[in-house]
Amino acid sequence: MVAIVLAAGEGRKMFPFDLTRQKCAIPIANEPIIRRLIRQLKQAGVENFVVVTGHNEGQVREAVGDLSNVRFVRQQQRDGTAKATLIALKEITEPAEFIVAYGDVVLEQSDVTAFVQAHRDSGAVACVLVQKLCPTLDSRDWICADLDGSKVSQVQGHPRHASHRLVGLYAFRKEAIAFIERNPGIMRSVPVGGMPPLEAELAQSLQMLVEEGREVVAVEAQGFVVDVDKPWHILEATHFVLNELMRKFDQDIIAPTAKVDESAEIEGRIVLRENCVIGKRVVVNGFLFADANTKIVNGSILRGRVVLGRNCTIRDYCLLGDSVLGHRCIVGHGAEFEGVAFNTVYLYHYCEIFGVLGEAVDIGAATVCGTLRFDDGETTHKVLGRREIPHIGANASYIGDFSRTGVNAILMPGVKVGSYCCVGPGVILYEDLPHRTIVLVQQNLEHRQWGPERYGW
Repeated sequence: MVAIVLAAGEGRKMFPFDLTRQKCAIPIANEPIIRRLIRQLKQAGVENFVVVTGHNEGQVREAVGDLSNVRFVRQQQRDGTAKATLIALKEITEPAEFIVAYGDVVLEQSDVTAFVQAHRDSGAVACVLVQKLCPTLDSRDWICADLDGSKVSQVQGHPRHASHRLVGLYAFRKEAIAFIERNPGIMRSVPVGGMPPLEAELAQSLQMLVEEGREVVAVEAQGFVVDVDKPWHILEATHFVLNELMRKFDQDIIAPTAKVDESAEIEGRIVLRENCVIGKRVVVNGFLFADANTKIVNGSILRGRVVLGRNCTIRDYCLLGDSVLGHRCIVGHGAEFEGVAFNTVYLYHYCEIFGVLGEAVDIGAATVCGTLRFDDGETTHKVLGRREIPHIGANASYIGDFSRTGVNAILMPGVKVGSYCCVGPGVILYEDLPHRTIVLVQQNLEHRQWGPERYGW
């Protein structure tokens, strides 16, 4: 069994993480999405992988290049998932059966294993993993499938009504290759008034199989499914993976070289890797996973589910809520944080942040992210010009890689700051800031004479 993993897309809906990131390599609980997916497929019995790269391909190679039996092929022009699949098939000698996986999907291991097993047992020409639609999943946002029992009766792009959506995990037998080769280069199976882009969508080849009477079997996911396509999906996927991680550890695990001070207040479960330290007056209330060489000292407070990468420093009465911090992060005196921070993020001094912080982001003292609107509502976001209210993280802040804020900056609910940006001291930011931008306050000062004579002396 060979799996083709598609990781070439530009991720244009991921602003502010589109410029500097390959979304398939975005870490969820400090593991790149594509690495997690390949690990799950390996556990399900898949042995060989062809990864299709494109935009920011170096990050994909970094994420999975050390794994065994992984080859890479580049898609020079991003012209659709069917074309990407055909490019990868040229690297496979006489493929009798193969899996195609979208590299930006976060799934549960049990669903991946069940899907691979269902393909082996069914004998159908194709097998697809689907998710039942619910109020938070609008069929108009997805490529969907209608089912007749366990068989797919129709595949349609962004319909007004459907029962299930495709989640980006397909299995094919050899006879399906001809249908992928005959893909028309556009999704023709759309509702009246639909406007599909000019690209070869693999789902159209599935619909062609259905129209010619070939059996396409659907396997319904029982656990969580997150297609990491927009910035708030990072928060959504992290939420599920943190719960998954908590279930994995049913008791405390403390490495022999780790240390816990007797004055620390621990209520919950802790997992400490080599050379970790929990110091004096630290409070842990919930679940804590700390990777090697991380120090949590001097009255730090950790509440909820917290995952810390390697070589982090958490100190001086700071407060962490549900959080994932990457490697080499510092959270210092009086800082409050909840959300996701990538590698080398510094919150040195008092600040209040909720959201997603990119790599090497430096938050100035007294920077505050507003999370509650006066109308108690959720912020409307624009994604490629389309308005959307996320069901999670609508009022969070999103700051791209290699950006920073000055002291006393305020980010209003839902504001996104691009990569390579500076938000100057005292700025109140109401709108998204494009990549490579600095915004500064223009201050008007009035000078007048003043002294004792103003008080009658």
